[in-house]
Amino acid sequence: MPAERTHEYRITTHWTGNLGSGTSAYAAYSRAHECTGEGKSAPIPGSSDPAFRGDPARYSPEELPVGALSTCHMLWVLHLCADAGIVVTEYADQAWGEMVEHADGSGEMTRVVLRPRMRITNIERAPEVAAIHDRAHAVCCLARSVRFPVRHEPVVLICGGIDPPRRRSSVGRASDL
Repeated sequence: MPAERTHEYRITTHWTGNLGSGTSAYAAYSRAHECTGEGKSAPIPGSSDPAFRGDPARYSPEELPVGALSTCHMLWVLHLCADAGIVVTEYADQAWGEMVEHADGSGEMTRVVLRPRMRITNIERAPEVAAIHDRAHAVCCLARSVRFPVRHEPVVLICGGIDPPRRRSSVGRASDL
């Protein structure tokens, strides 16, 4: 593989919120929009955060980077576990992000916390998984690109067998997932 490769990504965002009078007034239009990509199976329904007159049933721009950071981290963890011979049978992350809104109406993301819970088949490998999460964080292109901190707080659970003793090392039983 060459030392560097460049990848391009394209998304089309289409505003679908014209309620008949366009943006004639702040309250006269919906924030609804869709993001699509060539060859993708479905659009991503978007809106603004409900605090800014958005539809809570649609994804806000602030939620999408949280999801992108979570999925980037997960895909790296799965890849690195496969390379290390660690069998992951389940993975879920309840990621959380925070945005600060300033007095002038501007805002910025200030932090994201990833909280992955995963099941592995061999609990003796759990200490290695912590290092894999650190490595995944170091190589995820999104975590490397943002200017706010991204922390990860993984919990590793055993998939069947005898439960290990409870420790502060975030090891638990499969039924805890």
